[in-house]
Amino acid sequence: MTGAAESGPPILGTWPGGSGNGRIRVDLQLIADLVPVGARVLDVGCGDGTLLHYLAHNKGVDARGIEIDRDGVAACLNQGLSVIQGDAEIDLADYPDDAFDCVIMSQTLQAVHDPRWMLEQLLRISTRAVVSITNAGYWKNRVSFLVRGREPFAVHRDETWYDTAYIHPCTIRDFVDLVRTMNIRIERCYAFNPKSTYREIDPDSGIANLFAVQAVFLLG
Repeated sequence: MTGAAESGPPILGTWPGGSGNGRIRVDLQLIADLVPVGARVLDVGCGDGTLLHYLAHNKGVDARGIEIDRDGVAACLNQGLSVIQGDAEIDLADYPDDAFDCVIMSQTLQAVHDPRWMLEQLLRISTRAVVSITNAGYWKNRVSFLVRGREPFAVHRDETWYDTAYIHPCTIRDFVDLVRTMNIRIERCYAFNPKSTYREIDPDSGIANLFAVQAVFLLG
């Protein structure tokens, strides 16, 4: 492990997105720091390839991706990335055991129909997985639901409850309970606040479950 994973995460502001300028969002930077140099990596739901591009050019990894959206795949291929178009909820079953050193699933797990199956596949095809989730237990979500009586967990402001891809909202505590029932080891856990600063936390932290907007887990 390198960077923030070695010495504890620094407190950082939001970094501009985009792979062309060598700088990425702070949550993606943390994920990149958790990936070993030179590792075989699969990014599940890799989007436009921002993270994969960074890993390939800054960590020397064998970077591969799978993405369901055609525009995302096209953006990846235009950057010379090894990405296929596919549905991870179907296609991961075809990957052999231990095919990768690390699998990444950033802000995607809550959009799949069977998160438990997905976690099983991630840790079947790899020895480690880095998974990030949006924390539905964030205090503003709780207040919004209590006061307004409306579903507050859409990821994008222009989404509504019936058209969001975010179909399995969960809290940090929900996620921790799930992985423990599956006998998955939580090696590291980080919580982000709304200002995009983060720190390593105890996975059982009630404070983080209340005040974090996002969490990143290194699973073994």
